Amino acid sequence: MAMAIPIPSRQLFINGEWREPVLKKRIPIVNPTTEEIVAATAEDVELAVDAARQALSRNKGKDWSSASGAFRAKYLRAIAAKITERKSELANLETIDCGKPLEEAVWDIDDVAGCFEYYADLAEGLDAKQKAPVSLPLENFKSYVLKEPIGVVGLITPWNYPLLMATWKVAPALAAGCAAILKPSELASVTCLELAEVCREVGLPPGVLNIVTGLGPEAGAPLVSHPHVDKIAFTGSNATGSRIMAAAAPMVKPVSLELGGKSPIIVFEDVDLDKAVEWTIFGCFWTNGQICSATSRLLVHESIAAEFLERMVKWIKNIKISDPLEEGCRLGPVVSRGQYEKVLKFISNAKSEGATILCGGARPEHLKKGFFVEPTVITDIATSMQIWREEVFGPVLCVKAFSTEDEAIELANDTRYGLGAAVISKDLERCDRVSKAFQAGIVWINCSQPCFSQAPWGGKKHSGFGRELGEWGLDNYLSVKQVTQYVSDEPWGWYKSPSKL
Repeated sequence: MAMAIPIPSRQLFINGEWREPVLKKRIPIVNPTTEEIVAATAEDVELAVDAARQALSRNKGKDWSSASGAFRAKYLRAIAAKITERKSELANLETIDCGKPLEEAVWDIDDVAGCFEYYADLAEGLDAKQKAPVSLPLENFKSYVLKEPIGVVGLITPWNYPLLMATWKVAPALAAGCAAILKPSELASVTCLELAEVCREVGLPPGVLNIVTGLGPEAGAPLVSHPHVDKIAFTGSNATGSRIMAAAAPMVKPVSLELGGKSPIIVFEDVDLDKAVEWTIFGCFWTNGQICSATSRLLVHESIAAEFLERMVKWIKNIKISDPLEEGCRLGPVVSRGQYEKVLKFISNAKSEGATILCGGARPEHLKKGFFVEPTVITDIATSMQIWREEVFGPVLCVKAFSTEDEAIELANDTRYGLGAAVISKDLERCDRVSKAFQAGIVWINCSQPCFSQAPWGGKKHSGFGRELGEWGLDNYLSVKQVTQYVSDEPWGWYKSPSKL
């Protein structure tokens, strides 16, 4: 049994130092400790935005925004090294705070360090890409492009991968030379406040990264509508994303949004059953089912459906559900009572609409407390049912059989979302056809959910727009400036010269 470690008591991180919130508000941290977390309000956001503005202009930008990418890369590498050094403590805090199995949290923290390293490399690469020439059809002009930081950015992140989702935004924003205000989810802010401590320890210039914890309406909203915040990047729910976009519109403020999904996984009849089953359950039950890109709609070929489901139930019965700090845990509790009740309501609605709960659907019998939901598989689905159309954000998989490839694609795309999609088949030409036909930003062939810092991440339709990770993630925080010069010794000669009169 791993030791639960005490949660450090932190304040808001503004302008490089810890500060008590102006109104001294606090939010309880639930599960399993009773420490509290500080809660920012509009007054604190004001201070954080001022600090970020100053960080950008300090010393005419030479301290950060117009410093070389190589200069900023040193800080990103130092952050990565500190995260690695504190890996086991950070992983423990992550698990205690959001309930994911400890071994997943360890993997997350590795990815956090890897992401900072990756954007350190890209920050260095930025220097060589400056003044990239643009080829013009006229010889008397030459042109090049500068990439400049977009300015002060507001980063609003979710609770399912608290430190990793923050890093997906913080690392490229800092690499680009922006100053940032991070507003993590109030349900899981502990590790993001530890990131603040890491930044303090490595001597990140004050105001470059400010971290304000608090509720959406009290801390997120003032950030979105602040006239001195130049861009908002948000990961979270559809409803909130839509409100953010509306609030940013009067100021013509750019936003990038990643808003979840209801992603399909298509399993054809030529698969290795066990391999396909494992990827299917990983794609929906990993991170306790709380993944925006979860492949939570299984489309399985009718000729193997019965055998596939029978095999899948056996695999699911074998999943270790326990205290997430216990060794070998593969499914922990969902993040909060609110989420727990929401997931169970989805399941009971499915039952009342006439679907069949093939397995799971309740609290595991051996766990008397905690927000645990058994991994659940639901069959006898009509496409009009809520469970087929809406994102559950819990360990719930819906299943429908199909007969032809065309039918499978039609069912897969019949959703307002478009984040992820997976196809499993030994016929690689078929996989290729299906990949092209999917209306989604991310496609997996013969797997589900792997994610790499180097590859673009994001969706279409109601799943949002903009791309994170890879070079696309850096571009998110850069503004493009065209510089064009007249290089001829000849006069322009459009108007008649007065000296010739």
